Order: sequence, then C-alpha cells, then structure tokens
Amino acid sequence: MMKLVTLAALLGSTSAFAPAPASRSASTTAISETKADLQTLAAKANPLVKYFDPLGLADAEFWGTSNESTIGFLRESEVKHGRVAMFAFVGYIVHANGITWPWPMTLAGDPFPKVDNAPEAWDAIPEAAKWQIMLFVGFLEFWRESQSGTHYMSGGKIGYYPPFDAKFIPGGALNLYNPFPRKDIAVMTDEQKERRLVAEINNGRLAMLGIFGFISEGATEGSVPALKGIISHYDGDVMAPLGTSIIPHIPALS
Repeated sequence: MMKLVTLAALLGSTSAFAPAPASRSASTTAISETKADLQTLAAKANPLVKYFDPLGLADAEFWGTSNESTIGFLRESEVKHGRVAMFAFVGYIVHANGITWPWPMTLAGDPFPKVDNAPEAWDAIPEAAKWQIMLFVGFLEFWRESQSGTHYMSGGKIGYYPPFDAKFIPGGALNLYNPFPRKDIAVMTDEQKERRLVAEINNGRLAMLGIFGFISEGATEGSVPALKGIISHYDGDVMAPLGTSIIPHIPALS
C-alpha cells in the first residue's frame, strides 16, 4: 500500500478537471476537451468553488501538443491519481490498525508486518516484493496505454481501463471496472453515469487531501491538528520510498 501512497503524491488535484466515462459502453456523454467544457463540469463537481485553475493549466499546450491534448492528459492524470489515492487512503487505515492477510507473506513463511502506519509497512517488506509491486503497476500502465484504442490525448475516454484479454493473460483476470458483472451497472442511463462520474472525481479529490493529511502528520507531528495523536510518527522519508532499499544497490543512483 505504501507504493500507492507514493504514486498518490505525484500529482495534486485542481477543480478544473473532472473525469470522463470509465467504461467503453455506448454513451452520449461528451468527452470534454475544451476549457468551456471543463468550466461546465467543474460547476457540477463543486457548485460552490466551480472552476478553479490558478496555474492556468487548462490554457497550456504541453510538449508542443494542442490545448485539447493537454486537457486530456491533465484530466486522465487527475482521475488516475484520484483512484490511486482512494486505494492509498484505505490502505493506510488498514495498516495503521494492524490488519494483515492471515497467510504468510513469503514462501519462506515470513508473516506480513504489523506496523503503526503504512510507510513502515513498505519499509518492512522484502525488496523482491517492492519490485513485484512496481512491475505490476508498470504492467497496468502498459495495458492502459496499449489496449485502450483512441488515446486520451486524442479524444479517447478519460479514465477508461480496458478489460483484460484472456488471449494475452492465461486464464483471464478480473477487470478493474465491474469485475463481478452487475446488470444494474450495464444498463445505467447517461444521467446515472454522469452523476457517478462527478461522485468519483469528488471522492478522488477528497482522498488525495486525506492521504496527504496522513503523510504530513506522520512526518511532522502537529502539522494536521485534527490528526494529532491519531497518526503515529514515521521516522523515514516518505518522499524517498526507495532510498534505503533499492536505490543504494544501483551504483548510478547511490
């Protein structure tokens, strides 16, 4: 779970960007690629704050691409990091309460570490486990980029994750979206989809704030008054999760 915490720290959230459909099912829901579209979606996501983009990111053209491509990149980044943050938020709570799987963590029979916070759990797992986590996340990124059809920077659906194909994955795998097919999800109306999309982006933003609150209080006691005495102190460096394990063994980086 600490890997999820680390990924969540890579990109913050702004109210200018809202997610698009996470499914490829037929829908008339528009793919928002312009600043005007973002302003409309922002008002739905947060009627009080509405559109908020103090850095002017929605007017940028990253890497020499178009403004529409840049908006696609930013929106995909937010929805992705919002999802990661939701996992991280729950994972932090799970580790902080000493909840682990009942079976051994390694083939040698080592148990999962029982710790006071998620960063300590990351430090305690073997390096091989860290590599497995990073390679798995890398695979998820590869699958998203290579199997999604139209790219999100070229008008593709923001937040869409392609189903796993049994032709490439022996035995198949549970899909990340609707893994246990529910008929009520398959027959949702466009209005229902739109409400769920707005709820997802808001939940993701809240989770990003929440996980950063946990990390900040753990690193600097009292920095988040509401969490003082609740989040235990962490002596390591949350912004350098590989600093004491993998990096020292790579000559070019140590």
